[in-house]
Formats: sequence, C-alpha cells, structure tokens
Amino acid sequence: MQELDDLELLWPRTPIFVIESLEEPRVVELFTRLGLRLQQPVFRWTVTDGLVRVDVEMGGEGQYRTEEPTAALRHIRSLGRGGCFLLLDFHPFLQDPVNVRLIKEIAQRHESVPATLVLVSHTLDVPPEIRHLVARFDLRLPDRSALLEMIREEAVAWQKRNRRKLRVEREAMDAVANALAGVSISDARRLIREAIERDGALTTEDLPEVMQARHALLDGSGVVRFEYDTAQYGDVAGLHNLKRWLDQRRPFFRGEATELDRPRGVLLLGVQGCGKSLAARAVAGRLGLALLRLDFGTLYDKYIGETERNLREALETAAAVAPCVLWIDELEKGLALSDADDGVSRRVLGTFLTWLSENRKPVFLVATANDISRLPPELLRKGRFDEIFFVDLPDAGTRAEIFAIHLRRRGLSPVRFDLKGLAEASEGFAGAGIEQAVVSALYAARARGTELDDRMIREELGRTRPLSVVMGERIERLRAWGRERTVRA
Repeated sequence: MQELDDLELLWPRTPIFVIESLEEPRVVELFTRLGLRLQQPVFRWTVTDGLVRVDVEMGGEGQYRTEEPTAALRHIRSLGRGGCFLLLDFHPFLQDPVNVRLIKEIAQRHESVPATLVLVSHTLDVPPEIRHLVARFDLRLPDRSALLEMIREEAVAWQKRNRRKLRVEREAMDAVANALAGVSISDARRLIREAIERDGALTTEDLPEVMQARHALLDGSGVVRFEYDTAQYGDVAGLHNLKRWLDQRRPFFRGEATELDRPRGVLLLGVQGCGKSLAARAVAGRLGLALLRLDFGTLYDKYIGETERNLREALETAAAVAPCVLWIDELEKGLALSDADDGVSRRVLGTFLTWLSENRKPVFLVATANDISRLPPELLRKGRFDEIFFVDLPDAGTRAEIFAIHLRRRGLSPVRFDLKGLAEASEGFAGAGIEQAVVSALYAARARGTELDDRMIREELGRTRPLSVVMGERIERLRAWGRERTVRA
C-alpha cells in the first residue's frame, strides 16, 4: 500500500502531520496499520471521548479523562514515550496559545521522545509558530484499477446479502470506474453501493445518476467545476485551423497514438465576443473528453498559503479525472503579476508553471485571454502551450454560418433568410453581436405581431455599433499583434 509506505518513510523525522480530509475512518485505519507495522501505540482523541487507544482492544472508552484539549496535550507531553496521537477536529483549539505552545513542546523533543501528533480535520489553518514542524499529507485518490476492484467487492457483498447473482455489465463497470475518477475512496464506495442497490444490477442505465452525483461532489469545492454544456463543433462557426489541429491530436486521447508526445494544450487569444469561451467548451466535445473549468475568481483566499493550496488541489482534481480538458477562462485575471498582493500572484504563477512542467497526466489545457500584454512572458515561452491560436473577427462566410446557427437554435429555417446579405451588413461584428441582433429582432417581430425577416435583423444591426468600432484602435492593435505572432484559428 503506497500510502502506508510513504508514511513509514516520513514518520521518523516528522513530529506533526496535518491531514485535511473528511475520511476520518480511513485516516484512523491507516495510522493504526502503521502503528502495528512499527510497533508503536496509536491513540485517537476526540472532544467527546478524549484519548482512546485504537491499535489494541481497550474497551473503546477514554482512558485518562482527557476530553479537554489542553488536558490531552499535557497528558501526551507527560508520557515520556513514543506513539501516534490522532487529534480529530482539533482545528478550533489551535486558536489557544496554550495549546499551540504544548504542541510545539511535544514536537521539539521528537528526536528524544518520538510522540507524533496527527491533526485531522476538514480544514486546518496551521499557526505560524509550528509550521516549520509540520508535514502535510494528502490521502491518495483511487485509480481505475482500485475502482474496478471496489466494484467487484461491492458486487460480491451484495450477492452474499441477497443470496442471488448480481447482473453486472462489463461495459458499465468500465464506465462507472471512469466516471468515479477523482472521487475519494469512501465516496466512490458509497456511490457504487447506491448504484447497485438502486435496482439490484449495475448497468449503463446507472451511469447518468453516478455522473450527476460525482459532479456534485467535485463541484462542491467551487474552484473546479464540471461544465455540462460541451458544445460540439457543429455549433461553432469557422475556426477551421483549430478544428484541424485538434482532429490530428484526438487519436492520442483515444489510446491510438500513445507513442507520440502528450498534447499539452492551447492558448486562445482574440477579440472579445468572437467565441473563445464557446470554442474552449467545444474542444472537450471535439476530443471526446470531460470538461473541467478552473475558476480563478474563487481561487484567491485572504490567508497566507491558502490560494496556492487551492490551486494545487484544483490541479490534482484535474489530474485525477484525466483524461480531461481543463479550461481556464480569462487567464490574465488570475496570473497577471502585481506588486500589491504580497507576492500571492507570483506564488500562484510559480505553482502553475511547476505543474505545467511536471504534470504527466493526460490533462489538455485550454486557456483563453483577452489581453496577452498582462500575461507574464515565462508563461508564453515554447513548451508551456503547444500552440497559441488567435480568434479573430469572423469573415463574411463565417458570419453567414453564425446567423444560420442562431436562427436554427430559435426554431427558424436559415433558408428563409438572405444569409449572404446579412453577412455583408454585419461587417465588423463578432459572434456575440450577431446573436444579440437576432434576439433583438425576434423581440421586435413579436411586438409588431409579424414574422422575423431580413429587414428586421438589418435594422437591429444598424442600431448597434460593434466592438470593432467602439474600441477600434485597441482591437486593431490586438489583431495586428495576433497576425504576426499567432496562428489564426
């Protein structure tokens, strides 16, 4: 067991472990097994029971009247012997300077009295006085083989309980194992058990509910979210170079070209409203992968070190779900360097660059940006992204496609409209502006009690000044930069 081996290596030189997890029983079992392996006593502390020894049968009651946290720490300090002390939900008591001092004293004499403290909670803000004595340990997420074994174990258990054979589809086993990537062991086992108990079988019909439950679990962080609307490229006009580029790399993610280098990702730069975000969503559909969105707006935290930890956890989630597409929208808002944030932006950038260099999982990164001048140059050097594509204002042919797409979405047949004429009338418009013209024209048609026609759409186009006019100089500079330094999407 890899976790057990890792802990055994860390144990002799680590006075304090910090584990942020909701899987308390798993943590207790893990350290109990470690204690038995190293022949060290293992105690569990809770505010309800105090210190209880868990590696041997002691009746399950607190042995020393140590329910009060300070009393428990004083008792550990007075023992004069080694051992492991699991302090569950101790985070509220780390605000007490007496407790912090006791923890520090226990840790400082670890070489002579190897008493190891393990702080376990859903979240822990380690006081600065003891940070240098702490090692954070993360529980591993189950890989695909572990999930398949879990499914077999739950199937056998169900058959024993119900004394009949469980109907299991091999395709469903594979699909459920893939769907539960990135989920903790306890949550994965619970979802597998629920899927089996629901109808006494494990079939592909269980997959939608498993996926929905899994998405809800991973969405809870608020930093990485699953995007359900992975539009196919039939919904995106133009971008022919990007489509062709993705099609060439799609076999890698299907396991057909693994001898080639792993595709890292693309940066989509361009004019606002030209479909960068839609293209990013559609990449997942084109590659046939799950889509995760990293929200930099929820990444930043007021506490020192928490922002970087949030980013690491988000990237670990993406790696656990791989193969997948990780989409970062408006990258410059999260990684633009600033001297007014106590160095947080530089630490976040460093964490992100390290991940880009060291990640070996099939996570395909799609980043979008409106203002590349705000991005640090070290992010743009070759090797970070496979390619930088420029999403320009649509040409006449693409504008005609965009009109057809938005008319079809609203139940209207494009053949009833002069798409070529509308494309000419919408010179300088981005896709978002064209869509809004169709929407506004439909409202006007309803108000007049008539059907939508070309004239109404032209009227709405005439009432609007596109972004290419309102911010003409700035957009022209951006387009000129893109023509010289990027590949046209």
